[in-house]
Amino acid sequence: MKIATKFLGEVEIVEQDIITFEYGLLGLEDEKKFILLPLDADLPLAILQSVEHAEIGFVVGYPFAFKKDYSFDISEEDYKQLQIEKTEDVLTYAIVTMKETFQDSTINLLAPLIINMDKKFGKQIVLQDNKSYPLRFPLQTLEGSAK
Repeated sequence: MKIATKFLGEVEIVEQDIITFEYGLLGLEDEKKFILLPLDADLPLAILQSVEHAEIGFVVGYPFAFKKDYSFDISEEDYKQLQIEKTEDVLTYAIVTMKETFQDSTINLLAPLIINMDKKFGKQIVLQDNKSYPLRFPLQTLEGSAK
């Protein structure tokens, strides 16, 4: 099927790749169906695009690439909601706020997106540690394990 996107124009997607965010995203609780679209293979970035609304799309980044000591625990409740059976099925992304230059852009480490790539369920969670994991962490350099 074809969908219109915010950043990439019209793209062809496979229905089985649609990720369901049962509770939507923060501030967009009614937006439940998204697709992850790759950007550049050399960058730990992708597009999280609403399947139903072209104007709702986000650049997302692999947070471990930007903050090497980034880590958190997933609650038992989130494990159940996302139907996680193997940790290898889980991908974590964080929403990026793009500025004029990449160096001025930030990534939201406080509210990561947890995605079960096997079952195609996602959830945005809010961490309690806003000192270690700020809402606007500068992207500046790739320092993590996914350089």
